[in-house]
Amino acid sequence: MKLIGLTGGAGSGKSTVSAMLRELGAEVIDADEASHAVYEPGSPGFEAVVREFGPGYVRDGRIDRARLGELVFHEVDARHRLNAIVHPLVREWMAARTAEAAMRGAEVVVQDVPLLFENGLERLYSTVLLVYVPEQVQLKRLVEGRGLSEDRARAMIAAQMPIEEKRELAHHVIDNSGSRVSTRQQVEGLWGQLLGTR
Repeated sequence: MKLIGLTGGAGSGKSTVSAMLRELGAEVIDADEASHAVYEPGSPGFEAVVREFGPGYVRDGRIDRARLGELVFHEVDARHRLNAIVHPLVREWMAARTAEAAMRGAEVVVQDVPLLFENGLERLYSTVLLVYVPEQVQLKRLVEGRGLSEDRARAMIAAQMPIEEKRELAHHVIDNSGSRVSTRQQVEGLWGQLLGTR
């Protein structure tokens, strides 16, 4: 089984590429999905977040992710405290899904990890694939596509390792700044390489 790390920057189009890889036959395990799963009511993550941040961060029986997101976006200490709870649980969840995929006989497992380089996880993968767009395209997509204010979008990009640095570290780069067709062609070409057919 080949274990691939997929990463990108905010607004680079990682979910587009992961969907294409899934269509081609990859088993995709998503860190964002994992971070939702570990907050589920009744889970150890839910209990730990309530203990750490208080019941004011629960709404309708679930963690109020928007309110918690605002807090950790503005307070570095709160972000570290939340990461100390969530990151180990996310890693555990993803490891369990990867083990299940291996038992099913998956040839290629792609772990979609937004902060792969920031968290020093590159050594876990046989190949790291970066979905790349220039920073100005990131900014435009976050503002126009996701409706963020320009200040919030800039802060989100600044909180991550610069995309050009990530580009230097990745084994493969998919340039997602052109058309969807161009991206698809690059993904299909890379898929052939990963399976050893090209």
